[in-house]
Amino acid sequence: MLILTRKVGESLMIGDDVTITVLGVKGNQVRIGVKAPRDVAVHREEILNRIQDAEADTDPEQNSSD
Repeated sequence: MLILTRKVGESLMIGDDVTITVLGVKGNQVRIGVKAPRDVAVHREEILNRIQDAEADTDPEQNSSD
């Protein structure tokens, strides 16, 4: 895992198309802005986990008992 230190207003780039900017820090919370093309999915981890769980529940391949 790459670990970086950024200050409010500073950014980092992921590839050529994704920019992550630190918008603010308040206590133990960090506000982050993500600028990415529309075809790049951006989700909080807990939301992505829910999406993947829901897809697994509706995927007949994973639910078969063969």
